[in-house]
Amino acid sequence: MRAKELRKLKPEDLNSQLQELKLELMKELSNVKMGRPVKNPGKIKEIKKNIARILTIKRELKAREGKR
Repeated sequence: MRAKELRKLKPEDLNSQLQELKLELMKELSNVKMGRPVKNPGKIKEIKKNIARILTIKRELKAREGKR
């Protein structure tokens, strides 16, 4: 997802999206560690980027609330 799309989501939706991505990352990494063939090698990198985007947006929201 793009940052613009993520910023439109509610904080609850961001949290649920974050949990889904973390679970998906855990599954992909466990498949790699078990030696299974990787269907899409760039998927792990993309999942990590999306997690970082969500965490960044959550920090921005928290900083905005602190300034009020």
